[in-house]
Amino acid sequence: MKSKYIVFIIVLSGALTSCGGDKAPEINSTNCSGIGMQAVLPTFDNEAERQAFIDKCQAMTEK
Repeated sequence: MKSKYIVFIIVLSGALTSCGGDKAPEINSTNCSGIGMQAVLPTFDNEAERQAFIDKCQAMTEK
């Protein structure tokens, strides 16, 4: 019985880690809000991608 749980946990862990993908976060009002921005910005690998996201959010709010 324990081996079933171990296999289940391994499969579930693999599925959850593969769900994220490498795509950039969507530019929308939720992700560009204060709390959304705090959650999204740490997901970027480099400063250029982070700054591009911030610039797009600012452009969206100016419209």
